Amino acid sequence: MSNLLVQFSPWGAGRDTVPVGRLFEYTNEDIAASFRDGDRIALDRLIRLPCVFMEEGNGDQLARVGTITHARLAGREIAIEYTFDMDIPPLLNSAIFANRIDFDMPHDFEFSRSHWAVKDVDLYRVLIRNTQSRRQRPTVFNITEHERIEPRLLSAMMPFDAPFTPVYETLRQTAENVGLRCRRADDIWENPAIIQDIVSLIDRSRVVICDCTNRNPNVFYEIGVAHTLGREVILITQNANDIPFDLRHLRYVTYLNNAEGRQVLAQTLERRLEAIIEG
Repeated sequence: MSNLLVQFSPWGAGRDTVPVGRLFEYTNEDIAASFRDGDRIALDRLIRLPCVFMEEGNGDQLARVGTITHARLAGREIAIEYTFDMDIPPLLNSAIFANRIDFDMPHDFEFSRSHWAVKDVDLYRVLIRNTQSRRQRPTVFNITEHERIEPRLLSAMMPFDAPFTPVYETLRQTAENVGLRCRRADDIWENPAIIQDIVSLIDRSRVVICDCTNRNPNVFYEIGVAHTLGREVILITQNANDIPFDLRHLRYVTYLNNAEGRQVLAQTLERRLEAIIEG
C-alpha cells in the first residue's frame, strides 16, 4: 500500500497540513477501516507507507516520492513533516494520469481535489513499470541490466604498442599504491566478442584511465563508452594537441614518456585516485 497526498499548491517545504475531513477520500472502505481504531486514526501506521506528493492537475506539474517522518492531529488538521526520496526523480502528473489505473486513481477529478488517499498498490513496482523510460539496448555489445562495479578495479585504455608498456607499468604500480587493481584492454577489433570484452571491463571498473596520445581511434571509442556508462574517466596524454576539441573542457593530465615524466604522472594520478576513492 501507499499514501497519495494531493494539494492545491506545490509540495517542498517539508511541513504541511491536511484537513482531517479529506483523509481517506478515494480510499477503499476496508483499507480506511484498517487504519482506524474507533474514533482514533492510526497515524503511526499510516506514515510507514511510501508516499506520492502531488500538486493538483494532470499536466506538467511535478510529483515527488517520499516519506512522512512525523504526523499529529492539530484540531481539524493533520500536521505532517515529510522528506522526498532524492534517489527517485520527480514525476510528471501527466505520466501518472496516463497510468492512473495502475496508480489506483480511476476518477479523473481525483487529480483536481486536495485529499489524502491510501492506495492498495505497490508504489515502487508501479513506478518501475510505468514511469521509468526504457533505453534502447546496444546491438554491437551487451551491458548488464544492473551495474556490477568492482570497487577496486581500474582499467587502462591505451594503444598496445611497445612504447606504451612502461606507461602501463606506471599506471599499474600507481593503482597498487592506492589499493586498486589495474587491467588493460587491448585495441584488437576483429569481431564483436573483442568489443564485448572491452566494454565489460569498462563497465566493471571504478575508474577508467584513457591515454589520448597519438589520437588512437580505439581509445576514443572506449572514452565514449566509459562516459556513456557514467564511469570516472581520467584523460592522460603526451601531447595536449591530441585532446580533441569536444573533450578539452575536461581536465586532463599531460606527461613525458621518460622516467622522470612517468614519475610525475604517477604522483599526479595517485592524488587524483585517492580523491576518487575517498569521495
